[in-house]
Amino acid sequence: MNKFKNLIVLGPLIYAIHHFEEHIFFNFREWRLKYFSDNNSISTETILIILSSLLLIFIFFYLIKNNRASAHLILFFLMTTQVVNAFFHIFFSFYYTDFSPGAITATLLYLPINFLIFQAAFKEGYIKSKIELCIIFLLGISTFAIFEIIGPVIIGLSIIVSFLYYTFFKNKLV
Repeated sequence: MNKFKNLIVLGPLIYAIHHFEEHIFFNFREWRLKYFSDNNSISTETILIILSSLLLIFIFFYLIKNNRASAHLILFFLMTTQVVNAFFHIFFSFYYTDFSPGAITATLLYLPINFLIFQAAFKEGYIKSKIELCIIFLLGISTFAIFEIIGPVIIGLSIIVSFLYYTFFKNKLV
């Protein structure tokens, strides 16, 4: 179970569990509106379906192509939607001294499982250096921040850029 291809399938599962914490146990939308502008008119359930579907598509694409470029797409997606999201919940829980719904699963699931995924990516050569990891992290932070500022339009832009990245780098990443 410590192989990259086995671990990545946990991504959609832990995302669903995280969503359950945010919107069934607690009310993340209410918490978020208390501190941030409302730039996302799409329901949280729709975002769940969109992001879970995209992650599954990237996973299937990786399983078919099985190359570094397709692995990078998954790693970017996980970095943006789970790792950076975890830091968001944890940081703003402390910053506002107000529990951010989602912080529990972010801490107990997102961070440890994604650590294992990224560790496997290093071990199997999908990430070759810490610089590559930092670039993926910076892209994840940027994408997450833009999503928080302008809303869901960034999802479509990310898909386009991901497609361009794969097209350009699929033969260059060895």
